[in-house]
Amino acid sequence: MRGFTTFTARCAATMLLVLAAAAMAAAGTVSGVIHNGTNEGKPAAGVDVILIQLQGGMEPVAQTKSDASGHYLLSNPAIGQGPMLIRAVYKGVMFHQPLTPGTPTVDVTVYDPTADAKSVTVGSRLIVFQPNGGKLLVGEEYALQNQTQPPVAYYNAKGNFDFSIPDGANLSQVSSWGPAGMPVVQGTINRGSNKFAIAYAFQPGDNGVRLSYEVPYGGDHASLHFTNDHAVQRVMLVAPPSVQVTSPGFMPAGTEQGFNVYTRDAVPQGAMFDVALSGTAPMPTSDQGGGAGDASGAPDQSQATAQGQDQVNGRAPSGPTIQAIPGRLDSQTWVIVGGIAALFALGLVMLLRRPQMAVAGGAGEVLAVPPTAARAKVASTPTAPTTAGQAAAEVDRKVEQGLEGLKDKLFRLELRRQAGTISEEEYAQERALTEKILRELVQG
Repeated sequence: MRGFTTFTARCAATMLLVLAAAAMAAAGTVSGVIHNGTNEGKPAAGVDVILIQLQGGMEPVAQTKSDASGHYLLSNPAIGQGPMLIRAVYKGVMFHQPLTPGTPTVDVTVYDPTADAKSVTVGSRLIVFQPNGGKLLVGEEYALQNQTQPPVAYYNAKGNFDFSIPDGANLSQVSSWGPAGMPVVQGTINRGSNKFAIAYAFQPGDNGVRLSYEVPYGGDHASLHFTNDHAVQRVMLVAPPSVQVTSPGFMPAGTEQGFNVYTRDAVPQGAMFDVALSGTAPMPTSDQGGGAGDASGAPDQSQATAQGQDQVNGRAPSGPTIQAIPGRLDSQTWVIVGGIAALFALGLVMLLRRPQMAVAGGAGEVLAVPPTAARAKVASTPTAPTTAGQAAAEVDRKVEQGLEGLKDKLFRLELRRQAGTISEEEYAQERALTEKILRELVQG
């Protein structure tokens, strides 16, 4: 009888735990630890942690503080219903991490801020031109590196990244991102005379700033005057082949996936250069690079990415690949912004690093492998055949990496849908394709 009573008590306790877990799941919770990256990743106590709902426009829906051990817990019914953001505010600086459905734990790393401009360097500046009737759409992207030791975040509330646009340009949008790779739209500080700035915390690692604007293009030609506000290792100009580009100091770097590229290295801060453009460019069709979107927010990218993969795999003329700007250039806000993201993600790595390429997953998923990593992989390859256990472990590792990539892609696809930068039809097509790849990957 005593044994039966004990068994019943244990069953009741187990049932209570299950019910409690179900209640928490229904309510929606997320927890994690706030780490201080400047202080060797130790827990950061007393940090404001905010849950941001993306649908409806960056709305805070829950808030707490990290405890003495850096832990936090947030609850909200919307958790698990769609992608959200975890924001940690540390010493007046905001740090973000995405919260994807089905992820119960999200850790956030914060850094002590510094206002020292020498904390970051600008590796490249990319300028893309696309005629659109009487307007010339221009997109720019800067690649920044923060290699501070100990690691700190470069930030100044009065503006810590300055940029300028040509006379007559109408600025559309500015966004920036950190090592997590998720662009966040930024408000601008108008410094006058076509000069602007943003206040953004550039974290240790790779960062970027992207901007788009339009200029008049009457008579199918324009002459633009640019100022280099930062010392840049390389400036690249990209335009359709039907557009003539003339700029002293820039050298042709070939035609990459249907676009002409011109480069100029070691451009100092304060340097000025003129770019003359003439000619028209037809709108890319679905056969010329249109399709479903890329992960950064540009519609009509999957087929263009597939073309890039064909080139990588030797099914097209040799040379580095630059992602084509998408079609449907009737939107002046997201077209250049999204096109730059895809172009830069694939093209800049190839132009500057010349990596070997490996294709993973499917259309839209291209992984760059630097030559040093490739050599290390070759050097570490064992001469004896691997055992069945080693082979299985390697397959599991690759599947895990693929699943993480697809999970991230689905998250960013949801971001685009909620931001209104993709139609419902394109969203359904791209999501179906990604889920198909996911099922095939899980099934082996």
